[in-house]
Amino acid sequence: MNTTTASSSSAAPSPPARSVWRAPELSLRWWPVFLRNLLVWRKLAIPSLIGNIAEPLIWLVAFGYGMGALVGEVSVDGTRVPYILFLASGSICMSAMNAASFEALYSAFSRMHVQKTWDGIMNAPVGLDDIVLAEMLWAAFKSIFTVTAILFVMLGLGISHSPKLIVAWMVLIGAGITFSSIALIFNALAKGYDFFTYYFTLFMTPMMFLSGVFFPLEQLPSAVRAVAAWLPLTNAVALVRPLFMDQWPGGWWVHAGVLVVYGVVSFWVALALTRKRFRG
Repeated sequence: MNTTTASSSSAAPSPPARSVWRAPELSLRWWPVFLRNLLVWRKLAIPSLIGNIAEPLIWLVAFGYGMGALVGEVSVDGTRVPYILFLASGSICMSAMNAASFEALYSAFSRMHVQKTWDGIMNAPVGLDDIVLAEMLWAAFKSIFTVTAILFVMLGLGISHSPKLIVAWMVLIGAGITFSSIALIFNALAKGYDFFTYYFTLFMTPMMFLSGVFFPLEQLPSAVRAVAAWLPLTNAVALVRPLFMDQWPGGWWVHAGVLVVYGVVSFWVALALTRKRFRG
């Protein structure tokens, strides 16, 4: 009896559960996961590309040329520009947001929850943190792939031939990373595909109309403008639009800083929520 008591009292206590909010534990093992997604996507690359660029090009042609004929020119920081250029510089940011969000929501959720691809990958020496990083970078890649195709179409239409478009392309890469990270938060929270309706209805759709994509922000009430100034899409447009006009954006460090903060914080939150989901 004494021996049993001594054995029980000397048993080592179980280690405390690790916090889901700990720092990311990343390695280069994210690359095979990224490559796996790329190899699978190659089979459907052309239909996927057509689907991703068709809608923004329809917006551009219908509103840019149709409404542009009625509007003519709009003023951007005291400079008059054709409406189609105004719309193109905003809609390409919106395309980056949409492409990154769709991939980080529907496709990532399918791999995580429906197909159980993530569970299979974690049987190999690949951690959950590396998988989340790979999904974020993959969604950003899909975003910039779509944006690049749209950018070439815009060049063909002669909307802008500014040499600064290469800088705009780099900004759009950062925007894709930011929106991928934000979408992964909702991916971690979702129990089914229907949950994503909240993200599109309550977050993406209002942001599309409050970020200066279709009309200047000056048209909005001051209170709405104050809120819109801190939206990630607003800051992406503020960086990209002057580059389309062959100008350097004013206060670029503020807009870039907002995108970076959104991206870093969102990735950290998405990682923590994903850890919590898999631990549960």
